[in-house]
Amino acid sequence: MEFLMSASLLEHFTSLEDHRIERRKRHALADLVLLTICAVVSGTNGWEAIEDFGHEKLDWLRQFAPFENGVPSHDCMANVIARLSPKGFQACLLSWTQSVAEITDGDVIAVDGKTGRGSRDRRRGHQPLYRVSAWACANRLALGQEATRETSNEITAIPKLLELLELKGCLVTIDAMGCQTAIAAQIVAQGADYVLGLKGNQSAPQDAVEDDWTVAQQADFAHVQADFTEELDKDHGRMEVRRDWIADDLRALPNVARWAGLRSIGMVERTGVSNGQESLERRYFINSMAPEAARFAHAVREHWSVENRLHWRLDVIFGDNASRIRKGQAPAIMTSVRHLSMNLFDQEGSAIGLAKKRLKAAWNDDYRAKVVFG
Repeated sequence: MEFLMSASLLEHFTSLEDHRIERRKRHALADLVLLTICAVVSGTNGWEAIEDFGHEKLDWLRQFAPFENGVPSHDCMANVIARLSPKGFQACLLSWTQSVAEITDGDVIAVDGKTGRGSRDRRRGHQPLYRVSAWACANRLALGQEATRETSNEITAIPKLLELLELKGCLVTIDAMGCQTAIAAQIVAQGADYVLGLKGNQSAPQDAVEDDWTVAQQADFAHVQADFTEELDKDHGRMEVRRDWIADDLRALPNVARWAGLRSIGMVERTGVSNGQESLERRYFINSMAPEAARFAHAVREHWSVENRLHWRLDVIFGDNASRIRKGQAPAIMTSVRHLSMNLFDQEGSAIGLAKKRLKAAWNDDYRAKVVFG
């Protein structure tokens, strides 16, 4: 039989290392990976459901891979996937991503963290898995993730994730946890610019930038040359005004030389009215980009959107937060599979919603083949 592998994303997973000893390999790793991806695309969320999907769709699966020994048991699936390398899987995922979308100069790459609450394993004493993900905003693609068991380790996870990515010419946005001199230096060294949020973890820069903007506003920017843009947004009974300022006057900022490539400081002010209640929020940023308000505002907006476009869809549509897969490396691997599934659906391009796409993939073999194999 000739298998339809030429256009398969599985070609990008051939480098994935199989840690089983040879005599224990009753099922090929490619079969396991293909079954897992197709089952998750089709709405399954656990190992037993993945096995059930395999039995129901075995004839369809055999169009793309041999499955010489039939469908692996859910225990087999869990054991094999739990021993795969998350870093190796990420490299394969990134290889596929680069084959379907080109990240170009000026694209915003949002780096943000999320806790997988269901991955907490009290019996083994494991904390929930914390994942730092990179999101290509223009292409709407999850580029990769780095997982850790401690939220505080985000500072070490971010550099590892950035190492995997081709960032040249891009604009990398990270919230306050990633506002570190070493991370700024790495982004610049990889040929990108940064927009880094300030908060209490960098109290000296935060206080200096906040004081600087407060004085400038009070003086109506009489002595500060700042580029400015404003947007009004009305939606579902809520009105919000977003104002963005950015300036290249760094005199008030302490230890400027510690921040590689630092060129500007920015402030975003959001005022809103909802149900008669007024709100005001100000956020402050340090940037390696030129003081261009429109580009700065776009970058900040795109970073906020990662919550809706990546994290919300992972939780609500793919059940990431509720997943009880906990063994070994499986929680990190399965989040990557969900990232890949989301990417596959977004690349498919039809106008229906993601939840409906996943439902359609469950019952329509032709549509599922289109999604997975293009």
